[in-house]
Amino acid sequence: MSRAFGIVNFAGNHIGVDGMTVYRPIGAFSFLGRYRVIDFPISNMTNSGIDHIHVYIRRKPRSLVEHLGTGRHYNLNSKRGKLLTLFSEYNGENDVYNTDIAAYRENLECIENAPYPYVILAPSYMVYSQNFDTLLQNHIDSGADITLLYHTVDTAKDEFLKCDILNLNKQKGVLSIEPNNGNAKNRNIFMDTYVMKKELFLELIAKAKKLSSIYTLSQIVNFECGELDVRGVSHHGFFASITDFKSYYNANINLIDFKAAQNLFEKNWPIYTRTNDSCPTQYFETASVKNSVVSNGCLIEGTVENSVIGRGCVVKKGAVVRNSVILPGASIGKDITVENYVVDKNSSIRHVSNLIGTPENPGYIKRGDTI
Repeated sequence: MSRAFGIVNFAGNHIGVDGMTVYRPIGAFSFLGRYRVIDFPISNMTNSGIDHIHVYIRRKPRSLVEHLGTGRHYNLNSKRGKLLTLFSEYNGENDVYNTDIAAYRENLECIENAPYPYVILAPSYMVYSQNFDTLLQNHIDSGADITLLYHTVDTAKDEFLKCDILNLNKQKGVLSIEPNNGNAKNRNIFMDTYVMKKELFLELIAKAKKLSSIYTLSQIVNFECGELDVRGVSHHGFFASITDFKSYYNANINLIDFKAAQNLFEKNWPIYTRTNDSCPTQYFETASVKNSVVSNGCLIEGTVENSVIGRGCVVKKGAVVRNSVILPGASIGKDITVENYVVDKNSSIRHVSNLIGTPENPGYIKRGDTI
């Protein structure tokens, strides 16, 4: 039996993907053709033996709730496993009050009633693999009050600009948590992942409310760094933080590379998702597919290069899809070229000959649009 329960939290107020979050939260985004982004933190937890999971949703809940269902497809223990979908009151007039602390306070009884001494918190907008059981044991053995997970990068000047960073001492003690302002390339990106005792977590929630109504969990932990023993643990492997449109596009395109995918998908660490029964993809005589990830149920008559194609997509004869992410149910018409684009779910490209973006500024077609 696990010693911890899990919490999967929503993205902060400063995080959003232009166009796409109008329809659903980041956790519900289609990822690499067949997954949703939230599949990764939940699979990490269930693979680590965590059977009691809280998933917080702030707004636009339909698609995420539909995908999560009872949680059975995540291999939760059928007798004692539980996946709770929890909501917080959304303050549309003043978004500054829509913090993770506010969400925890509104669902305090669920946290208090969880029959586990420890809690592990992970974000719904980051993609990575992590054994949380090992991380928990590391936390217990170290004697730390709080353990934070981080990933060291050398691209912090241009990427991860909406993430926080950890400032560490030589013993991996956390000196502070602060925003990444892009003023240095080598940074320890905070993965918004925490391990601590449940009692301490409840104390931090109460203290944050007392100090400020707009405090977040990272802010109250930063405030307590001088008083508590807060330590960092380095993460290794693939890591993506989906905090804006470009990072979503890059995370999908980067995983087309087989070596990069091997750093995320491991044989003994499955990523679970809700499966759909559909026919295998049909490739016609005129089809040409190179270096791409193509999901099931598609009809491919044209050319696909270096792209991610979601379930049930159609690429007509003479069409060219290059360096693009095509979400489920989208259709690319005859003799149309789509390059460096994200085409959202159930869109139809019929009446234009070319949609050309750039890798630095990929284009976007809204969900259900006909172009």
